[in-house]
Amino acid sequence: MEVQLQSDPWEWEKPMATYLLRYHSDQLRSIASSPDPNLHYPLFIDFAELMEEHPHLARLIFSQPTPYLQAFDNAALLSHRIVVRDLEQEKNVVEKNFIHVRINISGSPLECSETFPTIGRVRVQHRGILLTVKGTVIRSGAIKMHEGERKYMCNKCKKSFTVYPEVEARNSISLPSICPMQKLKPCGGTNFQYVENTIVCHDYQEIKIQESTQVLGVGAIPRSILVILHDDLVDVVKAGDDVIVTGLLTAKWSPELKDVRCDLDPVLIANNVRRTNQLKSEMDISDDLVTKFKQFWEHFKDAPLKGRNAILRGICPQVFGLFTVKLAVALTLIGGVQHVDASGTRVRGESHLLLVGDPGTGKSQFLKFAAKLSNRSVITTGLGSTSAGLTVTAVKDGGEWMLEAGALVLADGGLCCIDEFDSMREHDRATIHEAMEQQTISVAKAGLVTTLSTRTTVFGATNPKGQYDPDQPLSVNTTLSGPLLSRFDIVLVLLDTKNPEWDAVVSSHILSEAEPDRANNDEDLAKVWPLSTLKRYLHYVKETFKPVLTREAERVISSYYQLQRKSATHNAARTTVRMLESLIRLAQAHARLMFRNEVTRLDAITAILCVESSMTTSAIVDCIGNALHSNFTENPDQECILARHFSRRHFDLLSTRTS
Repeated sequence: MEVQLQSDPWEWEKPMATYLLRYHSDQLRSIASSPDPNLHYPLFIDFAELMEEHPHLARLIFSQPTPYLQAFDNAALLSHRIVVRDLEQEKNVVEKNFIHVRINISGSPLECSETFPTIGRVRVQHRGILLTVKGTVIRSGAIKMHEGERKYMCNKCKKSFTVYPEVEARNSISLPSICPMQKLKPCGGTNFQYVENTIVCHDYQEIKIQESTQVLGVGAIPRSILVILHDDLVDVVKAGDDVIVTGLLTAKWSPELKDVRCDLDPVLIANNVRRTNQLKSEMDISDDLVTKFKQFWEHFKDAPLKGRNAILRGICPQVFGLFTVKLAVALTLIGGVQHVDASGTRVRGESHLLLVGDPGTGKSQFLKFAAKLSNRSVITTGLGSTSAGLTVTAVKDGGEWMLEAGALVLADGGLCCIDEFDSMREHDRATIHEAMEQQTISVAKAGLVTTLSTRTTVFGATNPKGQYDPDQPLSVNTTLSGPLLSRFDIVLVLLDTKNPEWDAVVSSHILSEAEPDRANNDEDLAKVWPLSTLKRYLHYVKETFKPVLTREAERVISSYYQLQRKSATHNAARTTVRMLESLIRLAQAHARLMFRNEVTRLDAITAILCVESSMTTSAIVDCIGNALHSNFTENPDQECILARHFSRRHFDLLSTRTS
């Protein structure tokens, strides 16, 4: 077996070409039909399929990837020439100069922990094998030109051979000590001459990927690794993307800096890069659990709001009451339906929530619990973030400018919780407007111009500036500008006012929670929703339901918005078209929460109540200006009966207020 493992990789070129012609002829024909002969073309093969057809070859590629992947590239060119010869009568068939075989390990034994470790567990033992790692791109460098190979001729036997740069030797090319040609009868030549015009250059890019914080324990530091991309792999990913990289682990000398020790840093030379952005929010939900959800709503079909409140009680259960806040958290995490009009303009479906309150009102508790409910989340503070801040920045690494992703970019597709929201850096304040509304960040720094995705839900918390003054607008109490506040769908104020009755109820709740004998271990969803079940429920309704507004819901939202526009007592920044979009998102989120695919009048009214709770004054919400004392009602479905007469009464009140 050892003799077989050391077989000449070039002897496998014909079997490799035969394999490619048999199983990947469609890709070869597509490459032959491409017009540009000087581009680098990828040829994707499945490692699991290769193992079934050639298990010994698959083992050689895994254990000795450098020579055998080069042989596979040569075999791809050989099979390509055969396809071109067969298609020479067709038009637009051009012979290509560069084809690279890319290995996809999905579904193969290489997905085991030994060959697919986390970045923090990459060790010397992984050097020299086909390794796969998974992470998030945190830095992406500029694209450079890199010398990939050149040919030399032996002055003794007059045969030429190719030499390649070595990453460990700072990409320098080292000549062999004796002629590598004619291995059976070596000539022993030691003098070589460079063959003119044989230098082949490649596109070259360095990125840095970091392991996901979701798979790390408390206190663990996320590790990162440098990845080198060549040819067709360059510029396929950007900061914030989730990727799976397959390649060869080697080492690279760190940059020479004054008074800094020069070490060998691990680096992964990529053979294949697969973006997994669409898998960011995937979660395993069994059919039994879905059936349990349906049975829950069947049980509460006559009292749907009571069922809704049972779900809301599972949000941050250690905090008593705060019904409005828990409802707002649920609607924000679920979000609405993204809309793209005929012109291609995208209206975001993600909602944003801001809590403004005195210290000790539970803001941070809700932030941490919301992060647990999201499958992908980043928790940070306005000033405690990295040099990239909340958005993105340009950093100099080894003499080269690179983009470093901030919290909003790393949370793309998930939730970004920002404590001390008002203490943001200045450059974050300038760019977060676009990040929250257009869901992108346009970057033009240090000659790097690009656009990054920030399709994330923002959950912010901040303290008021000094003593909260109800007579002053929110922008004065928080030092946040009106345009930035208007990006939030819901802004709730939590004021620690003196209320003896409320204090007595809260103290009794806290004392009862401290008694271990009174802990509720019931698994019945009608009584308690565990964190894992609640997390899967919110994910399921978000991915399954795409609610559509009914005529009644449209009429309620439209009438409320028109009357709000006429009102002169409200903040003009919050009565723009953004308010209308927020109402639609919140109504759709409530329909999802209620396990429906249709937005009813009740959903529209609930959305209006949430928006009214964000205002300084309101004619219809009792706890306006302070959501801290909002509690769950004994019989919430009475609200549904009153809702039949709500619209007319509400609009009469608004009309009176605006007259």
